Amino acid sequence: MKIQPFFDSDTFTLTYLVIDELTKDTIIIDPVLNFDPVSGKVKDLGLQDVLAFISTNQLRVKAILETHAHADHLSGSQILKQCFPDAVIGIGERIKIVQEVFRDHFNLQHLKTDGSQFDRLFKDFEDVDFGSLKLKAIPTPGHTPACMTYLIEDAAFTGDALFMPDYGTGRCDFPKGSASSLYHSVTSILYKLPDETRVFVGHDYLPNGREMRFQTTIGESKKSNIQLSKLTSEKDYVDFRTARDKTLSAPRLLLPSIQVNIAAGHLPEHENNGKSYLKIPIVSELRSGKL
Repeated sequence: MKIQPFFDSDTFTLTYLVIDELTKDTIIIDPVLNFDPVSGKVKDLGLQDVLAFISTNQLRVKAILETHAHADHLSGSQILKQCFPDAVIGIGERIKIVQEVFRDHFNLQHLKTDGSQFDRLFKDFEDVDFGSLKLKAIPTPGHTPACMTYLIEDAAFTGDALFMPDYGTGRCDFPKGSASSLYHSVTSILYKLPDETRVFVGHDYLPNGREMRFQTTIGESKKSNIQLSKLTSEKDYVDFRTARDKTLSAPRLLLPSIQVNIAAGHLPEHENNGKSYLKIPIVSELRSGKL
């Protein structure tokens, strides 16, 4: 099995191709669609690199998977689906909870909250075959309630649950997020995997200016993850995570990302002028009156 990473430096996101080199069967995990929030321009620069690699190596894309509904980049899943119509777009079944929360937040009255925008909703610990590639969907909620880690052979794709040891874990202050849940997802589920299990992270934020890194192991994370090692107590982690999250700004692409990603990467439908629009809720903090 070959794993090919693609790094989007604008959002610090890793997209992965998981490839059976014998059959060419391939799974794409967490594809990125480039978006400029100032101009509203959507581009597929990163996806073009992914598509070029797929074409050059004559790969057969079987699935396009999301570890969760990302809050920092738009999903490129629908662009890829156009290129590979037989590929399955999948996510954890708790995406329905996330859809319910944000349908109300954005007043998306016509948004279905049954997950039907996706081709496949994974149940906890479900085993799934995509061609010759065998996957286990491991629930790792906390960053969001719908987070899944995908275990393929000895490789775990942890999304925003577990990062490189020198960075830590994902934030837990999004709606329905829970530091306590993430603690148990990591310590009671991920850290029970064999120490030699390879971990492929969803982001790398280049702490202290180091070069990009995307791969570690369960054993190394248990030993030296600066936020959550095997010795960290739940109270210490929850206290730390809660305090740190209060200092973090909202992700730059939070509002557009959520609207697109809870709909499986579908951009809003075109209106009668041929254009599509994203919503921006206005939150008043005025002290002198109302808007």
